[in-house]
Amino acid sequence: MIDKLIFVYNANAGALNALLDSAHKIVSPDTYDCSLCAMTYGVFTENKAWADYRKSSNVEMEFLHKDEFLKQYRSKWLPKYTFPIVLINDDRGQSVFITKEELNEIASQEELIALVSKRLEWIDLLGSSI
Repeated sequence: MIDKLIFVYNANAGALNALLDSAHKIVSPDTYDCSLCAMTYGVFTENKAWADYRKSSNVEMEFLHKDEFLKQYRSKWLPKYTFPIVLINDDRGQSVFITKEELNEIASQEELIALVSKRLEWIDLLGSSI
């Protein structure tokens, strides 16, 4: 059974970091290091289609910056993840739901929504995590 999805951005928390990230999105969007941020957030606010999907989902979603994730889930057994990444917590533990490479190939928030929805459907059909 799915406990939650954990979306981890390739950015650090904090007002100064948010300001720098916003500036980077404006000045040089092609070199911005967080495809997850770019798909789910505009320069200053969350993208509407993504926000609507997130709010209507029946799966709990947690959103963390990489420094928050590493602090909250610190463990000597924590795998060396590359960010951004989407993880799934289920009755078998924590595993990768969408890799950095997959996120980097997605071109829009609509594609992200479709991929998340499709994988959640697979889990429902299979009765276990992928």
